[in-house]
Amino acid sequence: MGSTYGDWLKQQREQAGLTQQRLADAAIMTRTHIAHIEAGRRVPSEEDARRLDRALNTGNVLSCFRPGDVSAVADRFADALELEQQATVIWEFASALVPGILQTGGYARAVMRTAFPPWSEEECDRLVRTRLGRAKILDDSVTPVVWAVLDEAVLRRPVGGPDVMAEQIVHLVRLVESERVRIHVLPLGLGATTLMQGQLKLMWFSDQPPAAYTECVSSSFLHDSPAVVQRLQSKYALLLSDALPLQQSLSLMRAQAKEYGHHG
Repeated sequence: MGSTYGDWLKQQREQAGLTQQRLADAAIMTRTHIAHIEAGRRVPSEEDARRLDRALNTGNVLSCFRPGDVSAVADRFADALELEQQATVIWEFASALVPGILQTGGYARAVMRTAFPPWSEEECDRLVRTRLGRAKILDDSVTPVVWAVLDEAVLRRPVGGPDVMAEQIVHLVRLVESERVRIHVLPLGLGATTLMQGQLKLMWFSDQPPAAYTECVSSSFLHDSPAVVQRLQSKYALLLSDALPLQQSLSLMRAQAKEYGHHG
């Protein structure tokens, strides 16, 4: 989403002599959510926009010109990363690669080396450090709650070779065994299901509405529209219902790690 909507909101707020907190109180929202809207990272729901109009005496401008489903999509991965660090609950689905916050350094480097045009060694180092830095949210033993549904193909695709894959899957197993993360595997024998292509991240927060991030071959989108987020949540629920139970998923991952280890 462009920042034009957010810029206009900020201008109206400042002209009314309101701080973000005072506007948030008047509109029955949180200051954080106001800040994200003004920065162009979030889109208010229809009800939020109506409350903002009332609080700012702007008629129905914020309601009528609220970005719709298409405009509410931000093609900026940086915004998704920022929200990822604030989330209290994260649900991941991956059809091709291990989600970023669950990757090991070796796996992340192998993924970076597939880029075309290729990145320099220095750029790869920087990107790997950034990706591993994201995983520090797992250092907290409680928040965020992380669930992941992985297509079985993610475990069987030898990214970086057998040694790298053995290390990566052992890392996933340890996260599950420590009860820090829940991982369910979507078996290959299931056939075609919803969301078969790409990657999905659903995020919930303590002080703002939920968001969703989707990624495919050459595009990535941050979804703020409540209707879109709800549809994606429903799709994830269907995937989770088709996935293997936790202990069966854990057994499959252990077996796959052992197979890679034997070939390493």
